[in-house]
Amino acid sequence: MDLFNPTPDAAAAQASQAPLADRMRPRTLDEFVGQEHLLGPGKPLSLAIAHDDPTSMIFWGPPGTGKTTLAKIIAALTQATFIEFSAVMSGIKEIKAVMLAAEKAAGFRSRTILFIDEIHRFNKAQQDAFLPYVERGSIRLIGATTENPYFQVNSALLSRCQLYALEPLSQQELEVIVQRGAKELGIEVAHEIVEAIAKNAGGDARNALNILELAWQTAGADGTSIGANHVEDAARKRPLVYDRAGDAHFDFASAFIKSMRGSDADAAVYYLASMIEAGEDPRFVARRMVIFASEDIGLADPRALQVAVAAADAVEYVGLPEVQLNLAEAAIYLALAPKSNAVKTAIFSAREDVREHGNVRPPKMLRGSGYRGAKALGSGEGYIYPHDDARGFELEYLPEELRGRRYWQPKGTGEEPKPGETKS
Repeated sequence: MDLFNPTPDAAAAQASQAPLADRMRPRTLDEFVGQEHLLGPGKPLSLAIAHDDPTSMIFWGPPGTGKTTLAKIIAALTQATFIEFSAVMSGIKEIKAVMLAAEKAAGFRSRTILFIDEIHRFNKAQQDAFLPYVERGSIRLIGATTENPYFQVNSALLSRCQLYALEPLSQQELEVIVQRGAKELGIEVAHEIVEAIAKNAGGDARNALNILELAWQTAGADGTSIGANHVEDAARKRPLVYDRAGDAHFDFASAFIKSMRGSDADAAVYYLASMIEAGEDPRFVARRMVIFASEDIGLADPRALQVAVAAADAVEYVGLPEVQLNLAEAAIYLALAPKSNAVKTAIFSAREDVREHGNVRPPKMLRGSGYRGAKALGSGEGYIYPHDDARGFELEYLPEELRGRRYWQPKGTGEEPKPGETKS
């Protein structure tokens, strides 16, 4: 047997020994599960595939959502030449060779579809090498990435590709996949076990099939059918889809802040735990809470800033893992505190006036009078020291051009004064 060109029987034997997830990879759109928002009737991607007219595109989504599978289905259905290579294994030399071949084929009116797995791993120079060929239509590029392409793909290349965002698979979709996998293995799996596998897969079809296969193997070694204990052993750690420099970093931080703003302490603690478990820098979390304490609580609860700063100090003094307790305490406190954005509104409004009017000089009575000649200029004249004379509290301290402006407008939340209690 030729090791590099195995016989059909040998190829079939190799396929039968492949992991279940590889054996179960869909080969047609009818077999494909999920992504109805892209592949449902009349959706752009399904129409492009049906008409054999795929444009250059980027598939973006978490692992196990069907990016590579969709590319392979397009390869099977299209009349174009389909070339596949991985960003991990290819460099500028390989890219240029493929581009030249594609240009020659275009001269004979033959289309080339180039599929690049993990396109985010290409650096800027490598991505730039595709650009002129995509612009000229010499190739149709299909890239797959788990990273946010707005962070990882050159804007010029991205603007010439249709972006399709794939979503994690739902519980129901994963159950369908697990049931198919059980049929492939020739076994019966109880419905509650199917549910447990789907629940532990984290929206990832490949992970669901891997859990099923490992649970089946361990159950076989025990001489029993698959039980909850086998699923638990096979799914020791749920997959964490989190990139500290990309969209998940911002998505979870945003959810954390918005949960505290909405006074949902449980959600705030969950998103805090998600960030810590994924390896987020606790300093980043603490900084966000310090900002939040003034931006969303302010003087409705002045102690909130003290709590947030104390948590930030604890990050430096204690460190992980124990500081998770301090961060959780602060997150719960901030979530339950009364909310007011009056401080934020005040500084933003004041800065807007500075930008519009410039730095308007203070009234003469407020200007410094501690230098020679200041009095001759009228500096300090008319100022009343409030501690000695209550009339000092009634003076107008804003520049004359801005008299009557009210930047801080408390709402009476928590410990803030009510609007009618402020100086009129």
